[in-house]
This record gives sequence, structure tokens and C-alpha cells, in this order.
Amino acid sequence: MEHTYQYAWVIPLLPLPVIMSMGFGLILIPTATKNLRRIWAFPSVLLLSIAMVFSVQLSIQQINGSSIYQYLWSWTVNNDFSLEFGYLIDPLTSIMLILITTVGILVLIYSDGYMSHDEGYLRFFVYISFFNTSMLGLVTSSNLIQIYFFWELVGMCSYLLIGFWFTRPIAASACQKAFVTNRVGDFGLLLGILGFFWITGSLEFRDLFKIANNWIPNNGINSLLTTLCAFLLFLGAVAKSAQFPLHVWLPDAMEGPTPISALIHAATMVAAGIFLLARLLPLFISLPLIMSFISLVGTITLFLGATLALAQRDIKRSLAYSTMSQLGYMMLALGIGSYQAALFHLITHAYSKALLFLGSGSVIHSMEPLVGYSPDKSQNMVLMGGLRKYIPITKTTFLWGTLSLCGIPPLACFWSKDEILSNSWLYSPFFGIIASFTAGLTAFYMFRIYLLTFDGYLRVHFQNYSSTKESSLYSISLWGKRIPKGVNRDFVLSTTKSGVSFFSQNIPKIQGNTRNRIGSFTTSFGAKNTFAYPHETGNTMLFPLLILLLFTLFIGFIGISFDNGGIGNGIAELTILSKWLTPSINFTQESSNSFVNSYEFITNAISSVSLAIFGLFIAYIFYGSAYSFFQNLDLINSFYKGNPKKEFLDQVKKNIYSWSYNRGYIDIFYTRVFTLGIRGLTELTEFFDKGVIDGITNGVGLASFCIGEEIKYVGGGRISSYLFFFLCYVSVFLFFFLS
Repeated sequence: MEHTYQYAWVIPLLPLPVIMSMGFGLILIPTATKNLRRIWAFPSVLLLSIAMVFSVQLSIQQINGSSIYQYLWSWTVNNDFSLEFGYLIDPLTSIMLILITTVGILVLIYSDGYMSHDEGYLRFFVYISFFNTSMLGLVTSSNLIQIYFFWELVGMCSYLLIGFWFTRPIAASACQKAFVTNRVGDFGLLLGILGFFWITGSLEFRDLFKIANNWIPNNGINSLLTTLCAFLLFLGAVAKSAQFPLHVWLPDAMEGPTPISALIHAATMVAAGIFLLARLLPLFISLPLIMSFISLVGTITLFLGATLALAQRDIKRSLAYSTMSQLGYMMLALGIGSYQAALFHLITHAYSKALLFLGSGSVIHSMEPLVGYSPDKSQNMVLMGGLRKYIPITKTTFLWGTLSLCGIPPLACFWSKDEILSNSWLYSPFFGIIASFTAGLTAFYMFRIYLLTFDGYLRVHFQNYSSTKESSLYSISLWGKRIPKGVNRDFVLSTTKSGVSFFSQNIPKIQGNTRNRIGSFTTSFGAKNTFAYPHETGNTMLFPLLILLLFTLFIGFIGISFDNGGIGNGIAELTILSKWLTPSINFTQESSNSFVNSYEFITNAISSVSLAIFGLFIAYIFYGSAYSFFQNLDLINSFYKGNPKKEFLDQVKKNIYSWSYNRGYIDIFYTRVFTLGIRGLTELTEFFDKGVIDGITNGVGLASFCIGEEIKYVGGGRISSYLFFFLCYVSVFLFFFLS
């Protein structure tokens, strides 16, 4: 075992040979390298697979041995100061290594098909391989200075990948927004690291934890200063994990290629903030104020992300807000000290959300033959619908991923989310109420995404095929509202928010033979009456979906308690995950009962599943097929009969829609206060610099020039001038002397 640990430093370096080979190939033999570009995907996948095998071996040894291994190299700068670099292998590291390598391999395979026709294919693989190296280095870091170094490399890779299609202005703006927002958190992280170095004189984790265990409880150091430094460290995690109020960059980051959204903005990079808090949790636990603040930020984020996802039309942006909300659950779990539940949800969410993002990429590919290469159209759920008939494999995988994120048993996210909900209720009823309500919202907006994408009938180029009113086909807007025959359908299918209702109402009864009229429509290429339909993607894109589906179905069982000799109505809390995390749980002093009451577990599970099913039911009523049983019975309209509060409810729905569609007005606030405010400050500074500073300097110079010109005539060498000024000076002197 010791022999295996000694070579763990190789794991972060394994993707580097591919990066260097592609770089030298593009410099020395660019033509041959570009012609054989798809060959480079194989060594990228192969080397990351070797890293995965190595990571699995380390994890097995962690489960069996339950040990922590650290290896350091010392670099002595002088007699008083030295830096130590190395790697740390513990349960948290092994979990992150497996997560990064498994998702990374599947994303690389998927990218080979997704980016096959892109001119930047090689550049994409260079960026993504370098990101894998940076992320693997981050999770194996043994001290804060190493974490900060790889933290910045990860941020740089994110910037490059978000702006991969930098010729599109919106993508260039998105990567700049992500870069600037993360700089706020990174600056706080740097100040926090320097603050703790000033306090302890060391950057090693063991020294920080020594403070937490010994000095802080005994008032050995200034608790206010320690709290401030811990807050600055937490600020770095807030920005990287898209927590409120530094969450605004994540939805715009969806302008990058979809595989990047799956790898960076769902499974790995956004989890770096959670990893940092989990790594430093022994320090934060000794600071109750910081723990309360972490749980509060997590609660606000999980609720805010769920509400902002309610009215989004872009399929990737909706999933981005879902990611933000689920990261809030993890932050809440860490804030209440539930270390195991947070990491459990980190694992289950990573695989489920990667499945959903890659599934959305498959949907986007299937829509491009109809709408052309235009993200505003190919990602717009307004133009989708009925895709279950054309891409059945993608539909099946997307449905299972959706149900997992909704918390439906026995899928992965059910087990982890249920554990967080139970712990939040035990910690504070306030947190429990918000977390449970948000679980219902999660089921609602996730099933809404599925229904708008796969249910009903294809809405792109929806047309009438009969002039009679009785058999006319009504267009269905994004929110399910009936659009009469005379309304301009191009306006209905546009992405503007005006004139769109939030919930379905006045749903017509559709004739049974209507569906048979759909099929022939005009494509975006101008050919009329052509039968262009969405189609399933290639095997290289479907294979990762199926593998991630297996993870979604079975990864949750690592956290399920099994009988270990318990008696009565209790079962021993012995799980693969808890055994895996034994050293870390002991180190963080997480309190847990020896037995789990099976009745309490079933009660909590029933309540959480009931909320999820209720959310699914409401979503199906509002966004289900126009031919559904509920809509043909005019169930929605029956709620409004004789109701005097209809106008009030309509106004409430309109306000909810406006809040969600406009991102809670937070981006607008930031634009007006920070962007325009800073721009106004710079203009004022420019005016002060040019008008005042330059004015004084130029005024002094001009005055000197004028005085010099006048003196030039005095000292011109003429005796008459000298005598005249001499008499003037004598006269003035005599005048003052005699008076």
C-alpha cells in the first residue's frame, strides 16, 4: 500500500503528454496534425483512463485501510522560511479523483462526436486536458499555496473554455463575466491564505487544524481576526461554486460547448468550492459564526436557484440554475456540519447532472438540422417538443436523470437529498422548511424541462393545415396558452417575454385526427414541404449517456445503510461511503448516531417523495401534452369558475414569471450599480485627471511661458530699457521709503 501511495503524484501529470504532443505537433507539423486531429482523442482518453485506474486503486486501499497519506518535498528559501510541496491522499481526495476521472473520460468520448466538425477540435482537447490536469492537482494539494496555484489554473481553463467560440460576442462577454466575478472570490481567497499564514506562520493543513483544535477554544488567538480570515477563504468558495451573491456568472457560462457545461459547470469545477470547504471543515467547525453564515448562504442559494429556473427557455440555462440550487444543498449540509451528506450529494449530483447536460447536448444536435446552427434556436425549448419519438435513447436517459434530480427512489439523488433534508430539519426547522419546499420546486422545474423538450409535438414551424375553425390547429406557446388562428406565430415562438402567460389556461379540446396532420413543414434552409426531423446522435455521444445512466441508477447505493447486526427497529449505520470517509469523519468530529431508526427513515422518505411527486404532478398539469387527460377535461379552467380572486392570481403569476425570467433582477442591479457605477467613476476620474491635474500642470507651464516672454523684452540688451526700469525701481523705493 505504501508503494502505491508513493507514486500518486503521477496522477495529475498523466494528461500532460497529450497537451505537449499536440502543441509541438501544431508548431512543427501543423498540416499533418490537423489532418489527423481525431486521432488525438484516443491518447487523451487512454491517459485519463490510467489515472482513473490509479485513483480506483487508491480508493480501494482507503476503504480497506482507512488511512491518510501525505508526502512532502521541502524547498528551503532561507534559514527562517521554507515551502513544502507535495500531495495528500485521504478519503476526500480519492472521492474527487474518481469523480474527475470518470466524468472526464466520458466527456472526452462525448466530445469526439460533439466537436467532430468544429475547426477548434484540437484546441478544445488541449484546453480540456489541461483542465483535467489542473483539477487533479487541486484535489491532491497538501497545502493552501498549492490549492491557490491550481485554483487559478482551473479558473484560467474555465475562462478559455467558456469563451471557446470567442467570435460570438455573447460568448466573449460571458467568459469575461465569469473571469471578473471569480476574481472577486479569488482575491478574498488570497487574502484569507495570507491572513492565516500571518497568524500561524505556515500554510499546511495540519497547522491550521491545530489552531482549530487547541488555540481557538482556549482564546489563544484573536477570534475576530480568525473569523475574518475564514470568511475570506469562504468567499473564494462562494465565487467558484456559484453561490449567492456571486452566482451570476454560471448561467452565462453556458455559452461554452455543452461538454464543458457537463464537466466544468456541473461535476468538477463548481464542486471545487465544496471541496475547499470540506477540506477546511475542521477549521470552520471551531468558528460557529462562519458555520451559520455558510448554512445561510447555502439556503438562500438553493431557494434562489430553484425560483430562477422556473421560467427559463434555454435548456442549458435551466440546468445551470438547477446546478446552482443543488450546490446550495451541499453548502447547507456543510454549514450544519453534515460532512458525509454533502459529499454524498456531491457524488450523486455530479453523475446525474452530467447525464442531463450531455443529454441536452444530444437534443441540441438533433435540433440543428431543423433550425440551423443558432444557439438561440437550437437550445430554445419553445421550439422543441415531441422529441421522444425521434431521439428515444436520449429521451430515456434524460428522463432518468430528471427523476433522479427530482428525488425519486431508488435513483441516486434521492438518497443524498433525503439525508440533507433530514439533517436540516434536525438542525433548524427554518432550514428544513426552505429545503423541503425547494425540493418540490426542483421536481416542478426539472419535469417542466423534460415535458417542454420531449412531450407533446414538435413546435418548430408549427402551421395550420385547415381553414375551418372546427379543425384548426392551435399553436401552443411556451407556457401552454392557446394562440388563436389569427395570431402571428413567429411572435409566439420568439424569445421575447412580452405577451407570454406563466401557466396554461383556456386549453382547447384537440380533435383526435389533428396529430396526423403534423409532419410536413418548412425547414430553416428554405425548402418547403420537406420531411426534416430530429435524429438520434452517433454512438460516441450515446455511449457516455448510457454509462452515466448506470451511475445514476446505482451510485446511490454506496450511501445506503445495510444491516450489520443491528437489532430491534434500528439498523447499523454502516455504509460504503461512511467506511470510506471514516478518517475524515473522525477528523471533523461529525456526530452521528450508531443506529438509524428505520421508521424515522421511512417517514422522512415518504415526506420527501410526496413533495417530489406533487411537483411532478403540478408540472404535468401545466406543461403536459395538449392532448392530456387533464387538459381535455379543462381541469385548470374549473379552478377559476366563480373565483373573484382570478385577477389577483394572474398578477401573482405574472410577478413570479417576471422575477424568474429576469433572473431576480440581480444581473440588472449589478449592471447598474457596479458596471455603470464603475464606468461613471472612471469617467469622473478621467475628467479630474484631464481637467484638474493636467490643468494645473498646463497652467503652470503656460504661466511660465508668458512670464518668460515678458522678461525677454526686459533683458533684450538695450541700454534705454535698463535705464527706464532702473529709474522705475528707484522711484518705487523712494516712494515707500519717504512715505
